[in-house]
Amino acid sequence: MEILKTVFGYDDFRPLQKEIIEHILEKKDVLVVLPTGGGKSLCFQLPALVFDGLTIVVSPLISLMKDQVDQLGEMGISAVCLNSSLPVEQYRHHVSLIQQGRVRLLYIAPESLVRPQILEMLHAVAVDCLAIDEAHCISAWGHDFRPEYRQLAQIRQQFPKAVCTAFTATATPTVQKDIQTSLGFSQDDGFRAFIGSFDRKNLVIRVMFKDNPLQQTLDFLASHKDDSGIIYCLSRKQVENLSNQLAARGFSVRPYHAGLDDTARNRFQTEFIKDDVRIVVATIAFGMGIDKPNVRFVLHYDLPKSVENYYQEIGRAGRDDLDAECLLLFSHADIPRLKSLITSQDEQRNRAAWFHLEDMVRFAEAEDCRKKRLLAYFGETAARDDCGMCDNCLAPQEQVQDISIAAQKFLSCVKRTGERFGAGHIIDVLRGAETKKIFQFRHHLLSTYGIGKDLSKKQWFYLSRQFQSKGFVQREDNYGGLTLTPEAWGVLKGETKVSGWQDPRHKLSQPVTEATNAESAELPAHHPDLFEQLRQKRKELADEAGVPPYAVFPDKALLEMATFFPRTDTDFLNTFGVGQTKLEKYGPAFMALIREFCTAHGISDVPQRKNPLAPATVSTKENRHFQVGRLYHQGMSVTDIANQFHVKTTTIISHLFRYFQEGNPIASGHVIDECTLSPDVREKVLQAFDTHGYQLLKPVFEAMDREIPYETLHVLRIYYLYVNEIDL
Repeated sequence: MEILKTVFGYDDFRPLQKEIIEHILEKKDVLVVLPTGGGKSLCFQLPALVFDGLTIVVSPLISLMKDQVDQLGEMGISAVCLNSSLPVEQYRHHVSLIQQGRVRLLYIAPESLVRPQILEMLHAVAVDCLAIDEAHCISAWGHDFRPEYRQLAQIRQQFPKAVCTAFTATATPTVQKDIQTSLGFSQDDGFRAFIGSFDRKNLVIRVMFKDNPLQQTLDFLASHKDDSGIIYCLSRKQVENLSNQLAARGFSVRPYHAGLDDTARNRFQTEFIKDDVRIVVATIAFGMGIDKPNVRFVLHYDLPKSVENYYQEIGRAGRDDLDAECLLLFSHADIPRLKSLITSQDEQRNRAAWFHLEDMVRFAEAEDCRKKRLLAYFGETAARDDCGMCDNCLAPQEQVQDISIAAQKFLSCVKRTGERFGAGHIIDVLRGAETKKIFQFRHHLLSTYGIGKDLSKKQWFYLSRQFQSKGFVQREDNYGGLTLTPEAWGVLKGETKVSGWQDPRHKLSQPVTEATNAESAELPAHHPDLFEQLRQKRKELADEAGVPPYAVFPDKALLEMATFFPRTDTDFLNTFGVGQTKLEKYGPAFMALIREFCTAHGISDVPQRKNPLAPATVSTKENRHFQVGRLYHQGMSVTDIANQFHVKTTTIISHLFRYFQEGNPIASGHVIDECTLSPDVREKVLQAFDTHGYQLLKPVFEAMDREIPYETLHVLRIYYLYVNEIDL
């Protein structure tokens, strides 16, 4: 549609957007479940420009309303909000604009919408659409239930000619059904539910055992220099402590929690949104109102209380479709702390909260694909078993342990105790405990009594959760007793080998390679100096306009400018996120800067877009490993290439190996410069490759008495391929 490009600056729709918009324009109700960053807002903003009447957007937070209104204003769209933060004169002015029919979109909180004077005013104008954002707040089964949202069912009846639309990023099938029922959506009236994929392909997801959390945080931040990010903590006290510790080390950081006064919270959030502050350390009170697209990382200092909370919080990273990293520091000590916060007088709600927490623990402890687990939780089947973007899929498979013997001991004990007891009792039997329960059921006489003394109770609990995750045992809902599944018999008979981790400290501390998934979004090859100058110009113009920098242009637009150097109106319009209004408003200043940069650096030839009518796509794994191979072939060192792409040297080595595997010629052997081993030791490693081959590194690692790091072996494998002229 013409509006998509001329107003919003996009050349094409994201998945499901076109179908959703067409359905709304037919005045048929919809429930839309799209992941954070999936483009939900466009689905009601674009129809608002087509409808003759007003579109009412129900939004839960004042900050979110202001943010969206600011962005729409930068595109020349008439939008206002009505909330308690507005000065009286501005509030009256907005009401006047609505009454005159000069507003396309009205953002308002549910509490304000139900007020009689607001409803009276809205009944006097034509309302074509009621859009309910964060619709999961309607459901009592959701993770963020808000009673005032329930009143929207009655409100929608007062606007019978308006199409009703509900949008959310986090809704399990149960919550989806509850939203549909609460709002009275009926398929007889043309209602449709559009459920997009929950897979955020650009997010790298990692879990690490929490050992020295402050140092782990510092190490993590060192790899995200100059990036915007959010650190989540469980308590206000922890937020303050960590924020102070980071500030004392020179980080640009602010705390955020419910204990701060409104003025401080609003100021800190505004500073973060406007890129005046780089990091926010916060409790879960922070985030729902954040539409900042360039959040490059989310770090969980403590365990979230549910998978829904976790998914929503990591969803605040990478909303611009560029790569972002999510790290969870996991410790079993967090579990009792979280359980102590479950204090509802409703026993059923307490049990639901405990089950949510157990699901979160299982996710943290899992050794299979984390994205596959997240998708399954929300009722979606992953397209493959290996996402290539989580720590489990990226971990060196040579280091996974054989836990078959432990599995046989555990499953045998479950069987011999009658398949009626929980994991705690099974573990007591295995460890030879002398409890009243064991003697009562005469389990001290079993052959499995005491055969697991070699492992600690914590290790056995960790293993038991893996066995449940792998489908060898299942838990009875009411009392938690474990029973064997048909798959368990293959383990007991020795026909099925079980791989995993015996100790969470070992598993969660393993180094992983950098994510290089073919479907992940990586930064395109761009000129970093120009990108930085464009960021500075954007900040200057945003401050002048009183809006967040991303309201001027998102990072993705600046990356394209620093890649394709647009210097004419036509080329600039072909940039992601540039519409006619922004071309006229900001084009001259940015194009002048680009022309000046090109002149100073002698740039005349620029990369050609594959399709000038399509938005520039970011480099995929295939493109990146060919780029790396070409630069290496031209004589660049691994370190220099890593610096150019802002990744670790191990990532470049992985790209090179794949480049060589695909049969591309090796024209240089200077990768050996990355190896710090002495010539004698280096020669022994190369001889080990002769003996054991190069396809797997573990045999060479073992042959060298486990003293040579895998990273070094990766380097020497590349060199080995070069000196032996091996044709892969």
